[in-house]
Amino acid sequence: MKPLTQFEVWFVTGSVDLYGDLALQRVAEQAAQVAEALDLASEVPLRIIPKPVVKNPESIRNICMGANAAEDCVGVIAWMHTFSPAKMWIAGLSALQKPLLHLHTQFNCELPWSDIDMDFMNLNQSAHGDREFGFMEMRMGLARKTVVGHWTEPSVRESIGAWARAACGWREAQRLKVARFGDNMRNVAVTEGDKVEAQMRLGFSVTGYGVSELAAVIEEVPNDTVDDLLKDYEQLYELAPPLRPGGQRRQSLREAARIEGGLRSFLDAGGFRAFTDTFEDLDGLSQLPGLAVQRLMADGYGFAGEGDWKTAALVRIMKLMSTGLVGGTSFMEDYTYDLTPGAQKVLGAHMLEICPSIAAGKPSCEIHPLSIGGKADPVRLVCTAASGPGVVVSLIDIGERFRMVANEIEVVPPDSELPKLPVARAVWEPKPDLRTAAVAWLLAGGAHHTVFTQALRMEHLTDLAEIAQIELLVIDEATSVADFKKELRWNQAYYRLARGF
Repeated sequence: MKPLTQFEVWFVTGSVDLYGDLALQRVAEQAAQVAEALDLASEVPLRIIPKPVVKNPESIRNICMGANAAEDCVGVIAWMHTFSPAKMWIAGLSALQKPLLHLHTQFNCELPWSDIDMDFMNLNQSAHGDREFGFMEMRMGLARKTVVGHWTEPSVRESIGAWARAACGWREAQRLKVARFGDNMRNVAVTEGDKVEAQMRLGFSVTGYGVSELAAVIEEVPNDTVDDLLKDYEQLYELAPPLRPGGQRRQSLREAARIEGGLRSFLDAGGFRAFTDTFEDLDGLSQLPGLAVQRLMADGYGFAGEGDWKTAALVRIMKLMSTGLVGGTSFMEDYTYDLTPGAQKVLGAHMLEICPSIAAGKPSCEIHPLSIGGKADPVRLVCTAASGPGVVVSLIDIGERFRMVANEIEVVPPDSELPKLPVARAVWEPKPDLRTAAVAWLLAGGAHHTVFTQALRMEHLTDLAEIAQIELLVIDEATSVADFKKELRWNQAYYRLARGF
């Protein structure tokens, strides 16, 4: 089954009443075959729904308006099988509110050189029709992804699949509700931002609650719910001896379970799929939510600490986008460096709240003191991220627009055991190297809070930024500080000029 089978993309094929009924019949048959192949492709995570071939402005506009109204439709793939005069598309594309992918392909792969006649040329002229369509997309300034290649190629299907995941993430952003327990950590700048502008531009809403409201729900969690959660903990994690039945800290584990039960209840009752808290405001809670937050993230909820609602929303969006892919996605923080020449690395962690989906093995459930927050020792899951490629990405509000900053990384094992660091963590080498990556990140104003993912790649984030029409700055193997500075200056000029268009 498709991992995102609840969503669909409409496959729309363009033609024109010019070549006769027989040709149009073959266009429809071949378009249906292409759509079916994409629907069955493992690289495409959702349903591909073929629509009737469109041949005039009215049918095109009706399809686009229908896509807007269809709750499960997250986007439209457009392919011009034959010539399709692009002025016919103006009204429909002007009305379209869903993400658009332009598939530049043709039904046949190889040319049957010895059999080509004018009937063949009239039928198989995507090279002609798609260029006409591309002109209109450019002329209208449409945000879209363009994929070129034969529809049977794995790389083509992978690019369509990446865009489809980004389109699902965009749909989630339009409906996402973020609960904020308490405010931002005091005097911190980068976690602030304009929540009204975020809802206007990105769709998600942010609602604040006093921690005492959450505490009241936690107090009402039934003991049966707590007992059921304890059974889950015992099956899923390696419990430290003090937390096992009869252990001296067993009651702390019960309190952690009660917090989880109350937090889930509060979020689900309000329709929230992301949330924040802060260690500076724990009124009514016995301990900082660690285990509860980690388990909620593992179940797909977005989270960020210190009131960072932008990162919490992005965690949820990226978790949905990564559904069914190998690798975890988590809230993360660049915490400290290993600056050994030739072996420079980042040690990422947070106080407690790293998602166990990134773990290389079975997490352990432990309890240790926390030097901030002023509450009882919190329970948490301890693990180390699996090795392999990944991306860390930050969403920031720079006053006049939102910006994403993303760095490709290689996750590596720690140089040695970390017996005195009882938190979940990841160690990585930034690309192209720590010095260049850190300079670029600082120049871009990237936050210390990020979303860490080993499931998504840069193409997914590029597609999401294109759909959302927000700035994306990429730090990868090809990055140089000099070129990055130029990109920052060009972007600054572009976005300021674009506001006046």
